[in-house]
Amino acid sequence: MGWKRWVARATTSRGLGTLAMALAFAVAGVATSLPAQAQIKDTKHNLGTGGTGVNKFSGTAEICVFCHTPHGADTSAAVPLWNRTLPAANTFTTYDSLGTSSLDGKVAPVGSVSVACLSCHDGVTSMSAVINAPGSGLTGDTTWTAGTWSGANQTGGTLGVTGQITNIGKDLKNDHPVGIQYGGGGIKLSTPTAATTDKDFVAPKNADINGTKVWWVDTEATANGTRQKSDMLLYTRAATAGYTGQTEAEPFVECASCHDPHTTNQTFLRVSNANSAVCLACHVK
Repeated sequence: MGWKRWVARATTSRGLGTLAMALAFAVAGVATSLPAQAQIKDTKHNLGTGGTGVNKFSGTAEICVFCHTPHGADTSAAVPLWNRTLPAANTFTTYDSLGTSSLDGKVAPVGSVSVACLSCHDGVTSMSAVINAPGSGLTGDTTWTAGTWSGANQTGGTLGVTGQITNIGKDLKNDHPVGIQYGGGGIKLSTPTAATTDKDFVAPKNADINGTKVWWVDTEATANGTRQKSDMLLYTRAATAGYTGQTEAEPFVECASCHDPHTTNQTFLRVSNANSAVCLACHVK
């Protein structure tokens, strides 16, 4: 049925409520055709049989199932409909354990979007260890259950391969801090535009989105005052999910501040790091 006839029929025979529903489905159809939907299939995060990366699982041609599920997701995950069980925060050793004097921000337990990333990149959990597998029932169909892994960068579906950068592991001392206050702290819900404690950091932008205060650092190429996927995103943590002594929501640096798991950019960076653009987006050096 053509679009004009569909609208006409919805208007005349079923009323404006049906028309609104038709428009909603039309918008949803447009949303699923956006570039972000097409990008993931061409990245190493496409782990199904049609994937173009090194690691592949023969049990499914699906792409999204390795991370997301429409039903029965892990509700403790601060990411949409997460299809994996999160590792415990206290099983990770964080950067602040080094005792470095240059670390002036408080560090919270591993959480937020970072612990979701680490549910694969901890080098312990299999990439096919999902809550809801494809097919009927939680365990999946026969194709899924008979699936096997191939690829040089995994062992039995885990990324725990020595020498691979994707094997972040449980010891995070040699990685950029995550779950750390942005700019050494000083920015919080009651003073969202306050200066960072550490003057060697770029002041972030902020906005209220869906009733939540969010912060981000504009990248040079897109510094137009609105949050975009190519900006360095900061993740709001409530006081109950932060460090000891936190009393209100604050912006934290997490894995996905610099990395977008759906982009085709090299190493999933939000922008190219040519001339250290990713580093210098936040750090004043």
